[in-house]
Amino acid sequence: MKTYEFKITKDTAWCPGCGNPSIRKALQMALNELQIPHDKIVMVSGIGQAAKMPQYIDVNSFTGLHGRSIPAAIGIKMANHEMYVIAESGDGDNYGEGGNHLMHAIRRNINLAHFVHDNQVYGLTKGQASPTTTSGQVQTFSSEGVRSEAVKPLALALTLGAGFVARGFSGDVDQLKEIMKEAILYDGYALVDILQPCIVWNKVNTFQWYKDRVKPLDEQHDPTDWNKAYEKALTWGDEIPTGILYKVPTESYTKKFGFLDGHTPLVDRELRPTDAEKLMEKMK
Repeated sequence: MKTYEFKITKDTAWCPGCGNPSIRKALQMALNELQIPHDKIVMVSGIGQAAKMPQYIDVNSFTGLHGRSIPAAIGIKMANHEMYVIAESGDGDNYGEGGNHLMHAIRRNINLAHFVHDNQVYGLTKGQASPTTTSGQVQTFSSEGVRSEAVKPLALALTLGAGFVARGFSGDVDQLKEIMKEAILYDGYALVDILQPCIVWNKVNTFQWYKDRVKPLDEQHDPTDWNKAYEKALTWGDEIPTGILYKVPTESYTKKFGFLDGHTPLVDRELRPTDAEKLMEKMK
């Protein structure tokens, strides 16, 4: 079967030392091991350094507007619910501009894997503070420190009812690969917040800073225990837990509609304009 490897013939737009290449490697490994046919998977991104991912991996893709990866991903999933859909962008793109879409994707339990590259800054537009930048941290245009409290995305997702919530780290490719595989196969909305350094604009949350704090969840962790997952989602500081915090069976959005579940995808159905005419006549 054709692999998801993509031979890069020129330099990427990512800086040496950025976490994005490692995240790309984990995703390629995950897709290759899952052996999903190329015509059954699509990646959707927005704007930003992380959103360039579809340019560097051999996969069907759509790149939309800033903060709008989720609506496009939802549209693709509804048109062809047999597709595996991945939404992938950065923390600013998804938790800032796309925060409202994030909330409703979770509430509806749209069946898609959502991979968020979280470097705690806007890396493409010169390092402004993002929604996940720690309060008080000095960043571009925040010379006296960020005044807002940081968003806690995993706790937010759990509060909204997400059935799959995980955290990965670009420095642990093997663990991240396994998390991605489970997220892609999960029947419902799956959030994976991926910690990564931005070597140019974030001088606080460096690769070493993460290495000193990131700790994979031990085998005793129960991913079906919501309260324990919420506790881990809020754990941030000297220790940052990574892995699948929460995973329970859910009824995905597609299964809530009889005209989708178990039926031919909308994109493959015969278009019959006369049916619409009959409905219009009834409305007169």
